[in-house]
Amino acid sequence: MSSLKEIKGRIVSVKSTQKITSAMKMVSSAKLRRAQARIENFLPYQNKLMDIQRSFLSSETDFTSPLAEKREVRAVAIVAVSSNSSFCGAFNSNIYHLFRKTFRQYEHLPQENIYVYALGKKIEDTLRKEELMLQGSYQELVDKTVFEEVKKLADELVDLFLSKKIDRVVLLYNHFKSTAVQVLTEEQFLPIELQAGTQPDRHSGVSVDYIVEPDRKTLLSSLIPKSLRSKIYSIILDSAAAEQAARMVAMQIATDNADDILGELTIQYNKQRQQSITSELLDIIGGAEALK
Repeated sequence: MSSLKEIKGRIVSVKSTQKITSAMKMVSSAKLRRAQARIENFLPYQNKLMDIQRSFLSSETDFTSPLAEKREVRAVAIVAVSSNSSFCGAFNSNIYHLFRKTFRQYEHLPQENIYVYALGKKIEDTLRKEELMLQGSYQELVDKTVFEEVKKLADELVDLFLSKKIDRVVLLYNHFKSTAVQVLTEEQFLPIELQAGTQPDRHSGVSVDYIVEPDRKTLLSSLIPKSLRSKIYSIILDSAAAEQAARMVAMQIATDNADDILGELTIQYNKQRQQSITSELLDIIGGAEALK
């Protein structure tokens, strides 16, 4: 049985840990608000870009793009987005398990035909330990998501596809649905799906017919690469928000668990203390009876 001193030491230790987890929760909460603001500021641009693209496709039914070419998959690129730090629950392990599941689908291909892009220190370190060949290090993209740097990555993937070095690009990331829910997501990045359809104006509900110069096909050829760049950028922002939400929930759970442990230790401490007092009283009474 633990002594009173040992129990008191454990109580002090748990209280100290609880202060840390509580502080980390507050920091993650502030970072989550900033991450959500970045997504909210970017989404109108991305949505409008996709609206215009679909509108043009609806009037150019014969439009084709080399980025939409479906080929037999002889080479593939897998882009997995994790975090650079831990203490975010199963956030990183979920991405790793999804990566392994996706990777197994292409294990029949030669190793050099599987291009792995690990965005984030956690997934990068794990895959390097497994001695997988990675296409560089992209840790800075996760903490400091600069569009120009993301554009380089997107353009590299597009160039590899157009040169037929790869036949498919898959994106793996955690989608931020709510503070409590992050959805593990796998999406095909290339080849693209040319989805046509007239999109109504979000405020008036009226379909928009754009007047364009020089012509729709030329603009579509320019819009598609832009939409691909914005897609990569948006999933990194999305993953960053999901990371902070996962960390905030994990730290809240840790703080609550510390409360439970403190309650149990306090009861144990009080029982031990009461038992010690009772034993001392019995000794005193026994000694007094012996003197009679």
